[in-house]
Amino acid sequence: MANLVEFKLLAPYNKAAMLIGTFSDWEEVPMEKGDDGYFRTQVELADGTYQYKFRLQSKSWFFDADEWITITDPYATDIDDASQNGIVRIKDGKQIVDDYVWQNDDKPLPPDHQLIIYELHVGDFSGGEDDPYPRGCYQHVVEKLDYLSELGINAIELMPVKEYPGDYSWGYNPRYYFAPESSYGSTQGLKKLIDECHGRGIRVLMDGIYNHSDTECPLTQIDHDYWYHHSPKDEEYNWGPEFNYEFYDEKYDRFPARQFAGDVIRFWVQEYHIDGVRYDAARQIENFDFLGWVTAQAEEWSGPKPFYNVAEYVPEKTEVTGLEGPMDGLWHYSFYFTLRDHLCDNQFDLEKLKDVLDCRRQGYAGAVNVVNFLNNHDHDYLMGALGDREILDDAAFKRARLGIALLMTAVGVPMLWMGEEFGEYQHKTIEPKKIDWTLLKNDSNRHLFEYYKGLISLRKQNHALYGENIEFFHENPEGRIFAFTRWNDEGSRVAVVVNFSDNFLADYAFPNFPADGTWHEWTGDYDVEVHDGQLITDLAEFEAKVYVWQ
Repeated sequence: MANLVEFKLLAPYNKAAMLIGTFSDWEEVPMEKGDDGYFRTQVELADGTYQYKFRLQSKSWFFDADEWITITDPYATDIDDASQNGIVRIKDGKQIVDDYVWQNDDKPLPPDHQLIIYELHVGDFSGGEDDPYPRGCYQHVVEKLDYLSELGINAIELMPVKEYPGDYSWGYNPRYYFAPESSYGSTQGLKKLIDECHGRGIRVLMDGIYNHSDTECPLTQIDHDYWYHHSPKDEEYNWGPEFNYEFYDEKYDRFPARQFAGDVIRFWVQEYHIDGVRYDAARQIENFDFLGWVTAQAEEWSGPKPFYNVAEYVPEKTEVTGLEGPMDGLWHYSFYFTLRDHLCDNQFDLEKLKDVLDCRRQGYAGAVNVVNFLNNHDHDYLMGALGDREILDDAAFKRARLGIALLMTAVGVPMLWMGEEFGEYQHKTIEPKKIDWTLLKNDSNRHLFEYYKGLISLRKQNHALYGENIEFFHENPEGRIFAFTRWNDEGSRVAVVVNFSDNFLADYAFPNFPADGTWHEWTGDYDVEVHDGQLITDLAEFEAKVYVWQ
């Protein structure tokens, strides 16, 4: 039995548009423009799967005036990669993405302040030691979820998975915003990955590209300047046609680019049940009205479950977050650069360290306003950077352990980059390069994994690390030594002592320790007694010890 199915295309200033598809043997089906600027038509379709495109007279300046062109639907929810045709599925007379049945929507998920995020690239993360797969797919990430659960991860951030040209990319060149990358698997495969994450209490954040698109995105072909700036705002930081969130169409009472971005985010929240968005290149977007609006809308669309809106904003600007800012949080790049300088280049500036360990000193309102990290996709791994400086073997692992101790005890939300937890060291490349899972067979790498695992467990167990309370109670800048404590009102307390020097410290005294009594040193798993407000301990070069109040 066939039912009437509507197809529509927003093209308010284009003269004419047609629908073509397998259902019409690719013959043109006329479309009529309504008062809202949409071209529409209805086609009788039986349940099944069809391919389609639009033909229209373009208004883009790089075509001849009113030239007829063929485009893919910018709202297509699946793409046939070979033909670039949109795919539409009809079931019970209605358009559907697929018939996946969610299993874990009722599972509780951690709130923003409890997140421990793990950034990964689907194509390069998955696969075992023997790795029979030429590249990673959604299903192969599912196969690694038990590993992430063992590590203690409760949120993953997927590098962009919207359909991009070709079969390999970092994903920062999205062409079709409503369709997931087909080389990673099916729409059901992505939903299963997200569903399986939720079943393990793991939230899923999506890296979203709302500053720019691929040059062949259909919107560029329909009427380029309706959605985009005519030319780049800054040639140095231009990665494709840039959305124009300032342009308001008075005739049709809409902000076209804002409407499109909002439609995209609402679709991913409602169809794929995502739990947050990382906004790439928000500094280039530079429109707080839009960012504030889309943040509020995303949290409304997500309903009662938590939703985290995070900006990549370089250089940092504290006004992006907080009570007055448009976003929930931002990537804390000053934390990254400061820790890298100290771990790799033997710098020591205690005030800078204090600034990034306590983000409120920089003007941030609270812990959820910053996402701290030692590694991310844009930079070489810490272990690789240490190797470049001929800091190798145990000396490198010591510094990696010091880094994660500070990451897990600083004010803010911690984030890992895939593989750092076992000492991945490969240099950044835009070419396919899976992380090397065989490193886990080495004792030093496995020990690093266990060290990460232990500190993540501490962060999840000791809620003093969720808030903003922090006090630096010992400062010895000449010796490159300091100590701080974290606490909450419920009685949880953690103290961290840090040695950034090349010297082994025997029987070093830390006065003004937060409390007398028994403390448990977490990384070495032993108890110590503090008397008269003073801890005396040995502290190796580039070492941190983490004490938990008993």
